[in-house]
Amino acid sequence: MKKILEKEWPLLLFNKSVLKQRKFKEITALLGESNDLHCLDIGSDNGVISYLLRQRGGTWKSADLDEHTVDSIRGLVKDNVFQINGRQTPFADNEFDRVAIIDFLEHIHTDEEFVKELFRIIKPGGELIINVPHIKNSLLRKFRLAIGQTDEKHGHVRPGYTVDDLVSLLMGRFKIVNHRTYSKFFSEAVDTLMTLALDLLKRGGAKSQKGRIVTGQDMKRYQKMFRMYSLVYPVVWLFSKLDALLLGASGYMLIVKARIDKT
Repeated sequence: MKKILEKEWPLLLFNKSVLKQRKFKEITALLGESNDLHCLDIGSDNGVISYLLRQRGGTWKSADLDEHTVDSIRGLVKDNVFQINGRQTPFADNEFDRVAIIDFLEHIHTDEEFVKELFRIIKPGGELIINVPHIKNSLLRKFRLAIGQTDEKHGHVRPGYTVDDLVSLLMGRFKIVNHRTYSKFFSEAVDTLMTLALDLLKRGGAKSQKGRIVTGQDMKRYQKMFRMYSLVYPVVWLFSKLDALLLGASGYMLIVKARIDKT
């Protein structure tokens, strides 16, 4: 394998992550076409989601909580990347046609205040996509907690949301028009085991308000391990496809599409 360049590692990691690929698929399915639209993504981890969203067309801005994640995003997309807090943003009133909130609300105590801010910056008739962990009191969650994969370790201030939670949170400003869960037991189980293996090997990424992020330096340092994982990735991919057998079971991630009405 050739030396990994700074611009290549996020895409290489994305192409070997079942969960990241499924997340992007779900986001874009609800987002729809973005050509000729002014859009914002918030909370896209190492920047690869921001990068891929910008490839779909439209004018995009990106934002996240702290300088580690912001620097990671800026390293990939270069411009229009902003550091925000859980209350305010630097954007104008009625600025955006679409806003995608990706694994962000569970990291802030001020989700109600932040929804008010989203209402301010989204145009009348604009749309909001929210991706969050889905609350499931399952055996897999209990196992994760037992091995130290806690909400706190991932930078979560709450375990996630239900649809009813989001309906209540958005009430009076946004109306949910579509929702679903995804990423069921098999996908999450294999991710749990991989995370455990990395923790045992002390291979974590940089610390941020959103837990650990994988940086370019991590990928350069562990290229050999990445090559080994690439060899077993087809097995990981096949194992995740067993989710299709779990008919009627809800997933561990929740995504909703909501529409604003300022008329």
